[in-house]
Amino acid sequence: MNQTGADCESIARPIITLTTDFSVGSPYVAIMRGVILSINPWANVVDITHGIPAQDIRQGAVALEDATPWFPQGTIHVAVVDPGVGSDRQIVFAEIGDQRYVAPDNGLLGRLALRTKPTKIIAVREAEHWLPHVSATFHGRDIMAPVAARLSLGLAPERLGPPIDRLVQLPWKEALVLPKKVQGSVLSVDSFGNLITDITEAMLAAAPRDETVRIACDEHETLGIFRAYSDQPACTLIAVVGSSGRLELAIVDDSAAAMLGIGPGAPVTVSW
Repeated sequence: MNQTGADCESIARPIITLTTDFSVGSPYVAIMRGVILSINPWANVVDITHGIPAQDIRQGAVALEDATPWFPQGTIHVAVVDPGVGSDRQIVFAEIGDQRYVAPDNGLLGRLALRTKPTKIIAVREAEHWLPHVSATFHGRDIMAPVAARLSLGLAPERLGPPIDRLVQLPWKEALVLPKKVQGSVLSVDSFGNLITDITEAMLAAAPRDETVRIACDEHETLGIFRAYSDQPACTLIAVVGSSGRLELAIVDDSAAAMLGIGPGAPVTVSW
C-alpha cells in the first residue's frame, strides 16, 4: 500500500548537514542541496557553516569538532573544504561516535578522530553512487552530495568502496599545562570576532578566577577569567570560558580579532 503524505510526514526525516568554505550566498551551496533533494526529497538539509576561510582545512576541522556531536544519532555530515579536489586525495565515509561523515581525506575529520576513534572508515570509490558526470573541480556536487543522499535512503556504507585503516591527520600543537601556567594558542575566530583558544576549562581547574590570573595573547593582556561577556564594560578585553568549554578572549561589544589584529595561531598564556 502506498504511503500518504501524512504517513510520510510522521517518519523522521534523515538529516544531512553541509559544512563548506564556499562562503555565504554561494550558488555552490544551493547546487549541492539540489543534488541531495533530487535523490532524496525527504532529506532535511541543514547548513552548519559556509564561512570557513577558503581552503582552511584546520578551521573546517575545528568547526566539525564543535558542531557535529550535537546532532541526532546517525546524522550524515558532508564537509567540503577541499584544496586538493581533482588530485589523488581520497574521499571517505567515516563513522565517528554516533555520527556519519562524508569528506575529503585531507585532515578535515582529524580533530573528531583525535577525540573519538572512528569505528568505520571507507574509501568512496564506487562510481555507481556518484553523478554520471564528475567534474574535476566540484566533487562536493558530483560525489559527496549524491553519496550522502543515497546513504540517507539506506545505502550500506560498505557498498561505497573498500575499508581503510586510518584517516589523514594534520599535526596539531596542543596546549601545555605547567605549574601555575597554561600555554596554548588561538584555535579559531568565531562570527563575533571572539578568539577561541585551545585551552580547555579542565586545563584551568587550578587557576583562580579573580584578577590574580593573567591572560596574555600576543602583545595584549587582561586579568581575570569571567563568567560572561557582560561582566566587563564595553570595549574591554575579557577572558571567559565559552560554550565550547574553551577559553575565549573577546572585546566586549566588538571584535577582538579586528581590534587586536589577531587570528588563529597566536600564542596565549594563562599564568597565576
